[in-house]
Amino acid sequence: MKNFLWLPILLVLSTAWALSPAHLACQLKKPGRLSPLTGCNPGTIFVSQTDPRAHFTSVQAAILSLPETGSVTILIGAGEYHETVNVTRTGPVTLLGELDPNTAFDPAGNASTRNLVHIWNNQFVQTGMDDAQSAVLLVAPSFNASLIGAGPTGAPLQPLFGNVDFKAYNIDFENRAVRHTDDALVTDISYANASFYGCVLASYQDTWYTGRNASTYVIDSIIYGQTDYLFGFGTAWFENVTLANRACGGGISAWKGTNLTDAPGNRYGAYISNSRIIRSPDANATTVTAGKCFLGRPWNDLATTVYLRTFMDDSIAPAGWTPFDSARPVIMNTTFYAEFESFGPGGNTSARIPLEHILTKEEAKNFTVDKVFLECPKWIDFEYLV
Repeated sequence: MKNFLWLPILLVLSTAWALSPAHLACQLKKPGRLSPLTGCNPGTIFVSQTDPRAHFTSVQAAILSLPETGSVTILIGAGEYHETVNVTRTGPVTLLGELDPNTAFDPAGNASTRNLVHIWNNQFVQTGMDDAQSAVLLVAPSFNASLIGAGPTGAPLQPLFGNVDFKAYNIDFENRAVRHTDDALVTDISYANASFYGCVLASYQDTWYTGRNASTYVIDSIIYGQTDYLFGFGTAWFENVTLANRACGGGISAWKGTNLTDAPGNRYGAYISNSRIIRSPDANATTVTAGKCFLGRPWNDLATTVYLRTFMDDSIAPAGWTPFDSARPVIMNTTFYAEFESFGPGGNTSARIPLEHILTKEEAKNFTVDKVFLECPKWIDFEYLV
């Protein structure tokens, strides 16, 4: 009879807004003594710090138990997980954050109010460290593949590829490093395919990194940062995300381009679509003032960043874009910066730098998920809609 208590929740799954139709039955916390894995795919691994029925008490321990191949789903129980998660296997991995049925369906909710799983660390880059060594989540086939390196060309190209399909749903990943002026990564996704759904990714400098030969997709999520907090080498699509400026430093995006000898035909760059840029709720008037935050700066002269139909509050500088630093005081014409239908107080493009491309409707048609990734990616969950 207890299973019938669960039926009313199961019946609303098909109408859930901004949640996964494929995984929600597994994610929702179960009442009474019902197994936490009710509604989950067979073989799902359960991680919890409080439930004695859990297979593991840490996410990394669950990851380390996996064979190299085969699809695996890991359900993570509500809680704070102080750890680094490092995924080197090639087989698909799906991480599911547990959700409370009392808050999961709140139409006024978002990732900040809905998510119950918080994975965090507090490492920042110190002398002698590569930026990657501060990351909370790494999806890369080897240590050398995860390295970012220095300068416009970065670490040497690696002849290998890692995870073909990493997914994370409704999880907060946060770097809580105290020194807010140092590099403190949340993600390092390199030589891999990875997608994120309803997540929060929070740091200050260099929050999000899409590395060499990596493809990433983020939807219905919130990203907090202050300096170059979207950066990378690979191809990254951000759909319906909130970019929350904790302060104004560098640019929101600092991308590196790569010559086509390394990966012919790849459309490297950061693409932000149907999204919004706002002052972070934890920013104050002295750190995010009107017209002080830039949309991006070029980490090298082949950088690409495109904003499509994105709301921008008044924190965005009228010029939009800025050179990398005094040593590289000019944005070269090999850099591609573009906007289409930006709106809001900071979305006025009339004073943007002359080099920027203000796209027409016809030109904007060249920037879709399929055209950017040069295929319809099978590793993206397109059933997750917002």
